[in-house]
Amino acid sequence: MMSPHRQRILSFPIAVSERDALRAVLKKAGLPFEDIDAPALHVWRFEGDDALVGFGGIELHGKFALLRSLVTLPPLRGRGWGRTITGVLEVEAIALGCRTLYVITVDQDRFFAQQGYETCRREDLPAVIRDTPLVKTRCPASAAVMTKQLV
Repeated sequence: MMSPHRQRILSFPIAVSERDALRAVLKKAGLPFEDIDAPALHVWRFEGDDALVGFGGIELHGKFALLRSLVTLPPLRGRGWGRTITGVLEVEAIALGCRTLYVITVDQDRFFAQQGYETCRREDLPAVIRDTPLVKTRCPASAAVMTKQLV
């Protein structure tokens, strides 16, 4: 099988009609799903070889954004799709005016470090990110906070 980096991946903004399915996927993956209708959250579905690969989102706050709802479907994990989706989301973030991307993760800090994200302290987050519901109430204090300069 070809690596996903040689396969074509397509991204599509999710439609309102797909949000219930996305909620179910996020809930099953243990990721926050309650706020996927928030106006600042842009979410895409990703397809490769005409099949659904996963989802990912960006919660945009001016030149800062949170990487959100990144999930590869279970049968496709371990094949590099997460890296590919992360890369596409970074390009989308730049196109939306973001300069710095943040991610908060309970168990994927090693994955994000491999993608060039660096650990930072919660108290060093810009106020607009620190004051989001995700950071304030949804992620445990033990979660890793990471950042990446995009441009």
